[in-house]
Amino acid sequence: MNNEPFVASWSGGKDSAMAYYRALQSGGVAKRIWTMFEEDKERSKSHALPLEIIQAQAESLALPLMIRGANWKGYEEQFLDAMKECVDAGIPNGVFGDIDLEDHLTWVQTACAKVDMNAIHPLWMEPRRKLLEEFVNAGFEAYIIVVNTRMMPVEFIGRKFTIELMDELEALGIDSCGESGEFHTVVVDGPIFKERVPIVFKEKHRRDGYVFLSVGLE
Repeated sequence: MNNEPFVASWSGGKDSAMAYYRALQSGGVAKRIWTMFEEDKERSKSHALPLEIIQAQAESLALPLMIRGANWKGYEEQFLDAMKECVDAGIPNGVFGDIDLEDHLTWVQTACAKVDMNAIHPLWMEPRRKLLEEFVNAGFEAYIIVVNTRMMPVEFIGRKFTIELMDELEALGIDSCGESGEFHTVVVDGPIFKERVPIVFKEKHRRDGYVFLSVGLE
């Protein structure tokens, strides 16, 4: 990505942070991050992070934050609108954190092509465990904030993402990457940040088989 400008799809979790990191390492120039929120724009999709956390991450990345709000029915329309805004602003490359789920990769590539956005996947087909170890060893700090209780024990919520945690999950037959939606994380520090994002954990909420750990700023 030699000096190529890019917008990073940003969930606030480990995969998007690692994709962003890889894009920088390959010579890309970050111009903004982009996050999809629920329709009311109060919490991010899937990770359920409040806007203040995503904003704090963007500030520590020293980048503008672009957001869109949508239900799942209107998701593609808002996705295309955001990508078109970037292309029109001279940012023709989108960086995404897909690892090995073919259906989602195809969806992203097809959608991006509709607005002449280049879809770039720095993590694609890398061994999951190798990516996770690189993430930890690079100095990233992340915590599990969403658990799918149908796929893993709720006791893992709030745990720091470490090599030891990966070993525990794998010993239970759980994908330590969470690629099938077993869990989601929030990243608070690492080589891409100017300073650590100071978070505090609050109450837990249960909804539709998931447990969400509320996150706020100190």
